[in-house]
Amino acid sequence: MNAEAALPGAPFLARDLPGEGGRLRLEGHALADLAQRFGTPLFVYSRGAMRSALAAYQDALRGRAHLVCYAMKANSSLAVLQTFAQAGCGFDIVSGGELARVQAAGGDLSKVVFSGVGKTRAEMAQALRAGVRCFNVESEPELDTLNAVALDLGLRAPVSLRVNPDVDAGTHPYISTGLKGNKFGIAHADALAAYRHAASLPGLRVVGIDCHIGSQITQTGPYLDALDRLLDLVEAVEAAGIAIHHVDVGGGLGITYTDEQPPAAGLLVAELLHRLDARGHGHRELLFEPGRSLVGNAGVLLTEVLVLKPGHVEDGGKNFCIVDAAMNDMVRPAMYQAWMGIEPCEQRACPATTWDVVGPVCESGDWLGHDRSLAVAPGDVLALLSAGAYGMTMSSNYNTRPRAAEVMLDGAQVHLIRERESVAALFANERLTA
Repeated sequence: MNAEAALPGAPFLARDLPGEGGRLRLEGHALADLAQRFGTPLFVYSRGAMRSALAAYQDALRGRAHLVCYAMKANSSLAVLQTFAQAGCGFDIVSGGELARVQAAGGDLSKVVFSGVGKTRAEMAQALRAGVRCFNVESEPELDTLNAVALDLGLRAPVSLRVNPDVDAGTHPYISTGLKGNKFGIAHADALAAYRHAASLPGLRVVGIDCHIGSQITQTGPYLDALDRLLDLVEAVEAAGIAIHHVDVGGGLGITYTDEQPPAAGLLVAELLHRLDARGHGHRELLFEPGRSLVGNAGVLLTEVLVLKPGHVEDGGKNFCIVDAAMNDMVRPAMYQAWMGIEPCEQRACPATTWDVVGPVCESGDWLGHDRSLAVAPGDVLALLSAGAYGMTMSSNYNTRPRAAEVMLDGAQVHLIRERESVAALFANERLTA
């Protein structure tokens, strides 16, 4: 197979030359054939692409004390978690439900870090009983609650304080998490006092420091700025007699959707390790929490063209390509105004037309792509690229639409990892009144 041009997710995603049919393939499998076999909408993932993305972090960290914890909010399907668990990965979770998924996928619970601003007492108890590695605590009241829960269970909770370093990650405001106006973490100016408070509580054991400044970050500078702010605190905290064993720099490394040029994971790791060494902290264990960068370009969302609805473009109208996937399947374009590549799974010889690719949901905000040049006809299958992250995990049943099926490709093998929901299942737990 020869590729016409590089696509996000290459080399696992590529297109045959026109003389070879012009078919779009993931891990060598023709996506149009998978759509016919499993129906649409359909998420398709490459296990090889996920393993390759993880290996970039692991190879760069080889020989150093480290733990890579997959931020499973990006994609929490069990077969995805299984892939990373089998590769020795830990997990960054934000709910008791995600902890249960890690357990169901065979993950090592001692490699789990529990993040999130609103952990409930029940979730804290669940995680303590499971023996998670640590809690990334985000406020002083949370310290007090966790201490009480731990004492009730006769346990000590390992804690790492999530510090808000007030660093601008230069990303979309909805996914920026490291500024003082964000809800996340403990303010940098308050962190030393919070560490002193944590160390005074008998049900807690301080083990580390943590930050997360945002998502889809495409430069190393914000990470280095945040690390410097963390290390300043580490030095102050240890001067106060409180030991810090690990430094967790979070996740958020971006991927290529269109023309973004994020640094390679290995380059980011190398720069962070160099900064640790230069400041005399090379002995510390380093934790990463990548999510999107492990799965984003490992997946596509397949959708069938239902109707082509030409408009009066000369009067400011639009041509609409209506497909069977919608904002309930992939909310990123509607929520973040995100640009995601859209490619026909088989190339047509007819001239291309400019279309707005939209779904059937009863919202004007239900769109997948504006002003896309496509040669398509009803019945064709389109692939929404870079759809491995924040697709299924953010999907819903709006308009009583069943969620999509999911397929995992692993070399020559094709695994159906999630069956398509039935409409009956959507209201199986509902009851009519008497």
